[in-house]
Amino acid sequence: MFIREKTVQGRTYLQVVENYREGAKVRQRVIATLGRKEELVASGQIEGVLRSLSRFSDKVRVTEDLRKGKLEAKRVQKIGPDLIVGRLWSDLGCDAAIGKLISGRKYSFSVERAVYAAVLARLFFPGSDRFSDRQARDFRISGAEDLSLHHLYRAMAWLGKNREGLEEELFFRNRDLFSSLSVVFFDTTSLYFEGRGGETLGQKGYSKDRRPDEAQMVVGVVMDGEGRPIACPMWPGNTTDAATILPVARSLRERFGVSDICIVADRGMVGAQNAKDLTALGFPYILGVKMRLEKRSMAEVLSRAGRYREVSGNLKVKEVTHAGKRYIVCVNPEQAEHDRAAREAIISDLQERLKKGAASLIGNSGYRRYLKLGKKPEIDWERVKAEERYDGRWVLTTTADLSAEEVALRYKELWRVERIFREAKDTLSTRPIFHKYDSTIAGHVFCSFLALLIMHELKRRLGFSCEWRQIKQDLEAVYEIEVADDGRTWLLRSPLEGVAGKVFKAVGVAAPPSARMAQL
Repeated sequence: MFIREKTVQGRTYLQVVENYREGAKVRQRVIATLGRKEELVASGQIEGVLRSLSRFSDKVRVTEDLRKGKLEAKRVQKIGPDLIVGRLWSDLGCDAAIGKLISGRKYSFSVERAVYAAVLARLFFPGSDRFSDRQARDFRISGAEDLSLHHLYRAMAWLGKNREGLEEELFFRNRDLFSSLSVVFFDTTSLYFEGRGGETLGQKGYSKDRRPDEAQMVVGVVMDGEGRPIACPMWPGNTTDAATILPVARSLRERFGVSDICIVADRGMVGAQNAKDLTALGFPYILGVKMRLEKRSMAEVLSRAGRYREVSGNLKVKEVTHAGKRYIVCVNPEQAEHDRAAREAIISDLQERLKKGAASLIGNSGYRRYLKLGKKPEIDWERVKAEERYDGRWVLTTTADLSAEEVALRYKELWRVERIFREAKDTLSTRPIFHKYDSTIAGHVFCSFLALLIMHELKRRLGFSCEWRQIKQDLEAVYEIEVADDGRTWLLRSPLEGVAGKVFKAVGVAAPPSARMAQL
């Protein structure tokens, strides 16, 4: 690359030109035209151009020297996560909301920066707080340079005590995002502890993690129709699902001022009293029905004559009114065939095993459901026949003023909540939880809620076109290398790989220069 003079109609211009090879020939192309030579010289701009080119030359030289091993990296930090999460954190008002809630309180450290660091850790290097504190050394976390592990514990205690206030602040700050809030989805899961699990949260109950031996807590998520998290209620581990939906409904009205919405929840929330109380509160609902627990009424509902209407290729519905209630019977033909084949395989295997003895079959729940237990266990053919009615079917009860097709489709959207729980447990690794106090446990879990809020907003801006694992991998590949050269400190940025450039553009963040001098 070099500077060339080009004369056109008696006027001389300065151009930046580079050589390139095209086959066996070497050609030239103009990178930039700097302007007329006499004007640049007369105005003194030529010296500025030369200084700029000199600095550019230094950047190229330092980068090339590092590549050739002539310079040693003093420090390498991943900067992509902080640049993107930091912008979203600010855009959603998380920093301002925490600042408002903590106003007037005197802490010796920035609680907001500690919470931010914990949320960024949950997104990119999740684990226990102690593990995250060790991993943080590889990441740039703006404003958290002087924070220690005990600051993180204190921040978790504050967050656990103030999480509801933060939920409300974030809801009202982003109310425009909830402008079409006509439906909310609600579901719960359980998280077990390595230790005792706080003063009251850690209790033994029905474990969805299949760990009844451990103390646990129950965690809920309330989402809007777009999958955006609104609230993250928490209860002791012995709380039943049926006992959670009414407190959530009341909080939607009392805390968020929300009333004209439809609540969609899974089978564990249904019950005559819950349905009655929701109606009294003025909330229409769509609830799943536990068909096998309501055998008598479900036998009537499922056997009622009526034509199914096709909603999509794998969903048919019909409407039934029974005992004054409105039910929607849904059928998935593909799932029905799968259920039938699975049951036939179990019965076939069971018949063969019964010939060899039944002792080993009693403890197998898959087999036991089809057995008559007596002196000589045998297949309960009436039970086998009764199970056929459930193949590929589920039943909903509703008071919503929606068609049967719309009710079924709304309920199917509940999978978003289930996906959020999978992300919270797997992608974000909410566990393990080692904290000893309810407040720090609640703060630790609530970090996953804030991380999910950030994750949803980023995916929304990307048009939900990228998987989180891909985003995470490509942002972690954006790093800066610190090197020393001739008494000066340089920061060299890695190239933007994969979807990183798309993420930076979607969030409105300019990537740092590929090489820059550090500000001391």
